[in-house]
Amino acid sequence: MAPEKNIFANNGPVFSLEFFPPKSPEGVDKLGQAQRALQCLQPAFCSVTFGAGGSTRQGTLDTVLGMKHDGVNATPHLSCIGASKAQIRDVIDHYRAHDIHHLVALRGDLPSGMFDSGAFRYASELVAFVREISGDWFHIDVAAYPEVHPQAKSAEEDVRYFKRKIDAGADSAITQYFYNADAYWHFVDACTAFGVTAPIVPGIMPIISFSRLARFSEMCGAEIPRWIRRRMEGYGDDLVSVRAFGLDIVTDLCARLLEEGAPGLHFYTLNQSELTLEICRRLGLVTEAAQ
Repeated sequence: MAPEKNIFANNGPVFSLEFFPPKSPEGVDKLGQAQRALQCLQPAFCSVTFGAGGSTRQGTLDTVLGMKHDGVNATPHLSCIGASKAQIRDVIDHYRAHDIHHLVALRGDLPSGMFDSGAFRYASELVAFVREISGDWFHIDVAAYPEVHPQAKSAEEDVRYFKRKIDAGADSAITQYFYNADAYWHFVDACTAFGVTAPIVPGIMPIISFSRLARFSEMCGAEIPRWIRRRMEGYGDDLVSVRAFGLDIVTDLCARLLEEGAPGLHFYTLNQSELTLEICRRLGLVTEAAQ
């Protein structure tokens, strides 16, 4: 079967969602509730994360197939670090057998205690391998880092590595989350200067709590602007104020990105619907009647 049409073909903003594979029956129920609540956004696709070293491989497949059964364009993440070519080929064959046509290809992280990086050192090598064995079957997304990948030696080097992924066959990219729109546009301009024309979709992280945001940001290298950090620290345990402030910050960020021509928004839902729905309602992307 031919791959699905280009999700950017209509030239309008593309909205998508990210979920992670649940690890318990309660988690399965929570994911199902969030997925159903967010369908009113009519997402172009819903991506499903893939654990370090493929640790959630079966969970990712099960979640993707469950979403596909519900009529959702489910898009699995695929990380290559620590994997052999045979293992990646097996995963690709599974997704092709189930008529999946969209992947998010990532290098990923080695699980704790593992030292063998496997057959692939970089995501660009994974993208090239997927193209080699499957042609144009998949629309391939890759990651981008507006505030520079934590392991990059310089911003210029980071853009060069990103361009390698596009040149290897990636169709578009989803960024790490950020709260500084200027960082995103500077990155897009730098990529354009290197000849990259693929769509780069901003990744959006709703703010559930300051402690959780600080923990995530420490792990992935995303920056929390000082003024946002200080305001949130000032709220202390006042979760209502943190939530209200976070909604204002993220909604304003999304509005500016769309107004200035971003190709879409990709929401990191953390398997929750309330904040993403509220942000989209404020942006006029969903009506009260559709909720």
